[in-house]
Amino acid sequence: MASLLSPSMLDSALGSTLTLADYLGVAVTAFLASLIGGISGYGTGLLLPPILIPMIGPEAVVPVVSLSALITNASRVAAFRHQFDRAKALWVVAFALPFCLLGAYGYTRLSGPMISVVLGLFLIAVVPLRPLLVRRHGHLGKPGLALGAGGYGLLMGGTSGSGVVLISLLLSAGLSGASVIATDAGISFVLGIAKVSLFQAAGALPLALWLMALLIGVCAVPGTFLAKRLSRRLSLRSHSLILDGVVVLGGLLLVIEGGSALL
Repeated sequence: MASLLSPSMLDSALGSTLTLADYLGVAVTAFLASLIGGISGYGTGLLLPPILIPMIGPEAVVPVVSLSALITNASRVAAFRHQFDRAKALWVVAFALPFCLLGAYGYTRLSGPMISVVLGLFLIAVVPLRPLLVRRHGHLGKPGLALGAGGYGLLMGGTSGSGVVLISLLLSAGLSGASVIATDAGISFVLGIAKVSLFQAAGALPLALWLMALLIGVCAVPGTFLAKRLSRRLSLRSHSLILDGVVVLGGLLLVIEGGSALL
């Protein structure tokens, strides 16, 4: 199947049709997703696809979110650099990188409706997967971490919001607190550069999407700080239930939309 992410098609479909109202809508979406995701400490990348797809199309969602995530991860690495676990980060990157590139390449070969279905199924599956991984806290050795890193790399390359899987893997490998945040950000930043580079080479990131990704990264910052204040009024269980409910609903809508187009 020919890729739908050719430069000419994306430039004509996005660069010439996006209006100021579209960019404002994306800015509000990024802020709200950061706000909701920030309440539970994860999930911003899970919440963006269902809202962004109607605005920019399914083909553009993962490249845009991946590029905007570089801003967030770079700032986290700088802020928590002293808690960064270099050994575990190098181990995960070594096994995740080839699968990340494979997943990103596979994404560029999918049709728009198929991307919607794949993203939707991933969003639904990650909700029960997260607690299963967390239950193995501190009990995952190097072989298990390597295997999990390969699976995470494949998901990271072709989906949005797979960071929740990496966080669960790092917790299972014995990391905790700020060390999880720092190591997760460092791994995601390195893999994100490789992923964005492949998307750029495939023509999936014209100038219009670079501007949009920058807009998302900037607008997510105030949402994170506001989420800190709101999170004091909700229990941790309430945080998770709210986020899981929104993610599952968004996933179902994507599967229905993509499935209807394929039939």
